[in-house]
Amino acid sequence: MSKAVLKIAVVTGSRAEYGLLKPLLDAIRKDRSLKLQLLVTGMHLSPEFGLTYQQIEQDGYRIDEKVEMLLSGDTDSAIVKSTAIGMMGMADALLRLQPDWVVLLGDRFETFAAAFAAHQAKIPVAHLHGGELTEGATDDAMRHAITKMSYLHFTSTETYRKRVIQLGESPNRVLNVGAIGLESVRTIKRLSKKELEKQMDLKFGKLNFLVTYHPVTLEKQTAAQQVQQMLDALDRFPEARLVITMPNADADGRIIMRLMEQYAKKDQGRIKLFTSLGQLRYLSVLKQVQLVIGNSSSGIIEVPDMHIPTINIGNRQQGRVKSKTVIDSKTDSVSIIKAIRQSLSLQFNQQCRSARNPYSKAGTAAAILSRIRRAGKLSSIKKKFYDL
Repeated sequence: MSKAVLKIAVVTGSRAEYGLLKPLLDAIRKDRSLKLQLLVTGMHLSPEFGLTYQQIEQDGYRIDEKVEMLLSGDTDSAIVKSTAIGMMGMADALLRLQPDWVVLLGDRFETFAAAFAAHQAKIPVAHLHGGELTEGATDDAMRHAITKMSYLHFTSTETYRKRVIQLGESPNRVLNVGAIGLESVRTIKRLSKKELEKQMDLKFGKLNFLVTYHPVTLEKQTAAQQVQQMLDALDRFPEARLVITMPNADADGRIIMRLMEQYAKKDQGRIKLFTSLGQLRYLSVLKQVQLVIGNSSSGIIEVPDMHIPTINIGNRQQGRVKSKTVIDSKTDSVSIIKAIRQSLSLQFNQQCRSARNPYSKAGTAAAILSRIRRAGKLSSIKKKFYDL
């Protein structure tokens, strides 16, 4: 008698998270013992953030549920209300789909809403990228809370595996599999320079920077000042072409958007601003730039695999394991200028070429699905606190 098919519900709420999850989505679709259920929420459904659910459909995925949750506001209160709406929507969606497992990645409020709904419905959660630290963001606490609501844990480094165990999770349910997004970095066929320039209506120069800056959500009203300092620093390198991507839907995100829009209007030949690049264009742009600058987790996890320097500004990513390709900088323009000069030096670029990415491990998607299949359909999600 053949085994019953396992229904795997995967939740995505942002463009970046979807790009990271793609190798896993593809692996689930190819596996006849598994059935993919795709739940799309958050920024994917917002015109302000590019209606990126359309890209998911263009990529050939069937969306099983669209869960509206994002209010048009970037205050702390709006984020709380959006999370509450998301919990209600996820409760209904999971009731309809009846998945055997829910797969979640990361730490955002959309992910937290899905984790709570699944936990209350007694559906086991498989969590990717637990145990990490982002000490400048509210996401830090949400990530650890999601860990406690999850049954299986797939961490991106051994340091993070040990931290999840420190949080009371049994070692036999915690597996270090590396960062799932690196599978795309290594396998996706990138656009040529000519194709990219045509699609994006830009011309790359001899020096090109990719810029992404998100709010530091555990700090109050620092977004405007910090972004202005970074833009002032970028003005000191007028020869550099800038590709700027907009921030996520976080508190104070719209403040950053307005500043970026005003900045881009100053020199539209040199500066190109994008709400969302999508995974293919993002990875293709990385092949053409000499530096990634801002405070995105991608600069720390995925970019080192391409041996490109990253300048990590401020406290948002504080506490993360970092490659030697990453330069940490304070938020003032003087420090950022100094970091940019260091990143462009021959010595630092030679260091980047030989640097190892601590998030790198082969067979990430396969390892995740192998462990979920081994767990099978659980009759209970009860677990004991594992004391060290």
